[in-house]
Amino acid sequence: MRITFWGAAETVTGSRFLVETSRARVLVDCGLFQGVKRLREQNWEPFPVDPASIDAVVLTHAHVDHSGYLPALVRDGFRGRVWCTPSTAALSGILLPDTAHLQEEDARYANKRRSSKHRPALPLFTRDDAAHALERLRPHGFGAPFAAAPGIEASFSLAGHIVGAASVRLSDDDGGEGSVLFSGDLGRNDDLIMLPPAPPPAADHIVVESTYGDREHPDEDPAQILADVVTRTVGRGGIVLIPSFAVGRAQTVLHILARLRREARIPEVPTFLNSPMAVHATEMFLSAPREHRLDGEQLAELCRGVELVRSVDESKRLTARRGPMIVLTASGMLTGGRVLHHLFQVAPDRRSTIVLAGYQAAGTRGETLANGARSLRVFGEDIPVRARVVQLDSLSAHADGDELVAWLRASPAPARVSVVHGEPTAADTLRRRIRHELGWPAAVPGQGGSVSVTRPRRDRGVRGDDGEPATVPAP
Repeated sequence: MRITFWGAAETVTGSRFLVETSRARVLVDCGLFQGVKRLREQNWEPFPVDPASIDAVVLTHAHVDHSGYLPALVRDGFRGRVWCTPSTAALSGILLPDTAHLQEEDARYANKRRSSKHRPALPLFTRDDAAHALERLRPHGFGAPFAAAPGIEASFSLAGHIVGAASVRLSDDDGGEGSVLFSGDLGRNDDLIMLPPAPPPAADHIVVESTYGDREHPDEDPAQILADVVTRTVGRGGIVLIPSFAVGRAQTVLHILARLRREARIPEVPTFLNSPMAVHATEMFLSAPREHRLDGEQLAELCRGVELVRSVDESKRLTARRGPMIVLTASGMLTGGRVLHHLFQVAPDRRSTIVLAGYQAAGTRGETLANGARSLRVFGEDIPVRARVVQLDSLSAHADGDELVAWLRASPAPARVSVVHGEPTAADTLRRRIRHELGWPAAVPGQGGSVSVTRPRRDRGVRGDDGEPATVPAP
C-alpha cells in the first residue's frame, strides 16, 4: 500500500490523498485549494493522475477543501463511486451545487466588471458538473466496514468537526498490504454543538491533520465576547457582520445568538442569515440529531428571530440596508459569495464590526483582515477598512495541538505518522510533538511526495537524516 499526497501537504487546504494497492486506486478526499494565488492556481491544473484510473473516492466530510473538486474530477473522467457518510452526502448535495453557482456568478460578475485578466472569465466547473458528481455518491454509515474498491475495505468513525465528518480507515481485505487511518478534520472535545471525535481505530499508518497543531485554543467565553461586540456595535448604530462557514460555524453562531437573546444579554436587533448554503445546511442540521449535542428546544430556537435570506433580490436589499443589525453570511474566510458585497457596505463604516469566527487560511481576505489590513481588494476595487475587526479563535471547530496529541495517544502505536492539512509551522510543530511526546516516527510530506505503508516496527521503512520516515517523490 502506497500513499501519495496530492494536496493538503505543507498547506491547510486542498485535501487529496491517493492510496494505491496491487489491486486498486482510492482517492481519500477531493478538495479545492483555497488561499494564496499559488494554491488556487492548482485547481486549474490537470489532476496529477488520470481521473479515469481512480477506482473510488472516499470523503472524510463535505467542506469544499475536502470535497469541492469532485465536479471537475467527474467531468474529466472519474466514473467510480464516491463513498461518504449519509450526512456528508446530504451536505454535499447543498455545497457542491452552491459552490458551482458561486463559481458561475463570480465569473459573470468579473466579466461584467472586466475585473479579470481572462477574456472571458470562466467558472472552474458548472452546476451541471456538480449534478453529475452527486450522482456518484454512495452513503454508508459509521462503524460497519464496506468494500470501497477491489480488495480495499473501508470504515468511518466519528470525527466531530461538522455533521457527517468522519475519520477513514482503509485496509486491503486480506490484511497483507497494511492499513492506514486518515483523521480527516478532527473536532474538539468541548465543542459547543458537536460531539467529540471517537477514539482512533488501530492502523499501521496514520495521516493526521494539523490545522491548529502549533497552538492551543484560548480559554475565553465566545458568548461573552459576542455579547460585548453586538451590544457595543448596535449602540453605535453599526452592523455586526459575521462571515461564517456555512456548515458548522454558522450553526454554532446561531446557537450562541439564540442563547444570548434568551438570556437578554444582547439588545433586540434584526438578525439575518444571508447564505442559501447556510440556510439549507441549518435545515439539514436539524435532521441529524444523533451527531450533535443540541436538544429539541435548542434546535427549535436556532433560527427563531432570524430572517433567512434566500433570493438574490433579498440579498441586494439587505446590502443596501443600514444598521443596526446582525448579518451572518458565507464564506468564513471571505473568499467569495455574498459576503463580498457586504464588505462594500460594512468595511468602510467605523461604527460596524466584522467578526472572524474561526481559522483564516494564508492568502485569504480573512487572514488579511486578521493581520490588520486597512484595505481589501474585492472585484478589482480597494475597499477601505474602518470597521472594527474581531477574531474568535475559540469558535474553531478544529482540535488544537493538545487535543490532536491526545487523540493520537489513544491509538496503538503505528509504524509512522504523516502530518498534513496545516501550514508549515503548524505541521512541523505537531510532527515534533508526536516524535518527542509519543515516541512515534512522524514526517510532514511535501506536495506529490509518497510513502509506503509498513507494519509497526521501528527498524523498517525509509528514514530521513534525523531518523524519521522520509517521503520520496511520486513515481
